[in-house]
Amino acid sequence: MKQKLNDKTNYLKNTENFFKTHVSSLIVFVLWFVAVLVIAFFDVATSDTVLSFSLKDYEVGMISDKTVIAEKTLYSDSIYPFEIKKDEVIIKKGFPITEEAFGKLEKLAETPEYIDTRAFANAILYFMLVSALIFFLFTKGFLNKSLRLSELIFYSLDFILVYGLCTIGKRFPAFGTDFSLVIIIPATFVVILVTILYGQKEAVYFSFIIFFAIFYATDFSPIPAIFELCSCLSAVRVVRKMDRRFDMVVAAIVIAVLNAVFLVTLMILTNSQVEGFVFDVICVAFNGFISCILALGFLTPLESILNTASVFRLMDLSDLNIPIMRRLLLNASGTYNHSMMVASLAESACSEIGANPLLARVGAYYHDLGKIDQPEYFVENQTGTNKHDDINPSLSVSVIRSHVKKGIEKAHQLHLPSEVIDIIAQHHGNSVISYFYNEAKKQNDTVSESEFSYSGEPPTSKEAAVVMLADTVEAACRTLDKPSVSRLEKFIHQLVMAKFEHGQLENCDLTFKDLNIIESSFVTILAGHYHSRIEYPDQKDPDEKTLSEKSVENQVEKTNKTLSEKTLVKTEKKEDK
Repeated sequence: MKQKLNDKTNYLKNTENFFKTHVSSLIVFVLWFVAVLVIAFFDVATSDTVLSFSLKDYEVGMISDKTVIAEKTLYSDSIYPFEIKKDEVIIKKGFPITEEAFGKLEKLAETPEYIDTRAFANAILYFMLVSALIFFLFTKGFLNKSLRLSELIFYSLDFILVYGLCTIGKRFPAFGTDFSLVIIIPATFVVILVTILYGQKEAVYFSFIIFFAIFYATDFSPIPAIFELCSCLSAVRVVRKMDRRFDMVVAAIVIAVLNAVFLVTLMILTNSQVEGFVFDVICVAFNGFISCILALGFLTPLESILNTASVFRLMDLSDLNIPIMRRLLLNASGTYNHSMMVASLAESACSEIGANPLLARVGAYYHDLGKIDQPEYFVENQTGTNKHDDINPSLSVSVIRSHVKKGIEKAHQLHLPSEVIDIIAQHHGNSVISYFYNEAKKQNDTVSESEFSYSGEPPTSKEAAVVMLADTVEAACRTLDKPSVSRLEKFIHQLVMAKFEHGQLENCDLTFKDLNIIESSFVTILAGHYHSRIEYPDQKDPDEKTLSEKSVENQVEKTNKTLSEKTLVKTEKKEDK
């Protein structure tokens, strides 16, 4: 009994904690759901539907497949000069539809006083299922990350935009057919933005969500939904690896051609005879082209507002001529050179394991940003005396540990993307600063590891984990004597396994296969960096003196010796006198 009470208590606490930590996301979801239902209500109220079926599916003389009973009394008017009484049977299943009955159906469908409650209930049920699909696809288990609030808001607004325009657009005669309606649906535009701002996987999932929105908005017509799904998925594939803004122009041309091909293919498959199909094909091609151009125009403000690690934003941050990187070079040249080497290691390793190499490179550039104010306390910047020789280990650890916190503060000041800030915060995890811990143990055996550990959390992404390993390996390999390939392999493997054994790689989804690939990549880069060189015939050791320098020194030494002897003789003669 007590066990059941404890389980119930834990369940209630977990539920309460969930709502507390996700209250903002839940509010956004509720607002999104209400907005979608408002659009659905408008759709139902302005559609020619009765009991959730469209009048387009029925005509005078056909046998009815359902019975329709009036839910309220409708009085005669100028358009429909006849009255409908409550509970009156309009049409009956199995009987032909008369002209009078069809007129009453039209009156029910078009009167503002009649709302098809069954159709609206169907909309509520449908979008509840879509919501379940959204929760299923956009959880951490599928995306390997948690959605940020800004990302959730962006997805919600994009969904409402596509669904709303599709619902309103089908009411205009110019877009009344399935093939002309796709001209005004901005699905490709929003999916391109999602791809660049958040990634390929998110864009693919969002494409399927949009598919279901369009499918419902067009009264379950498959042509617009299938066309937009094909257009969105092809757009994801085209723009997923762009690294220059000019590439968007090329992508626009490719997507325009693909859109035209998709529409023509659907016309052939459905054997449709559509008037003005050439105009429709040209317009959907223009839709694809202008979607890329508009996306390019919206990217810069959205990158700033949403603060995302898009490829273009990361390319801008990787420019080493920006003021903060120039300042790092001037104030902490050793840290700057260390960061460049870490960036090379991390970028190469991430390329090999399928992670984001550009994000890893930018994160490595900025990971030691907190050392810029006190560079003399870090060994890579020391040229003479060591500052830590004059202070106790506890104070040294506080200085060393503070560079992570200062780096995060500077990153927020620079408005860096959260993915880069996470790399800065996690590149040491919560590992022990072993050197000063061992020094403190010599003075006091009671000190604990927590007092000499970093206060961060272990890396939560592959990129952050790779930067951590690259940072450790680059710094440690500087102390390795005679760094041959075999010695590098053994040493790097020991360093990586040490991180694994201390629990620093538990939250980053790296496999042992990934670790082997990372080690091989590190060895390749460092072996090239530390490779031995041949000694040229005229190459001499700077500390070794030449023969001429030695002869001059010998001559000076002899002269000084002779002068000292003469001085000594004169001094002795004076003393004798």
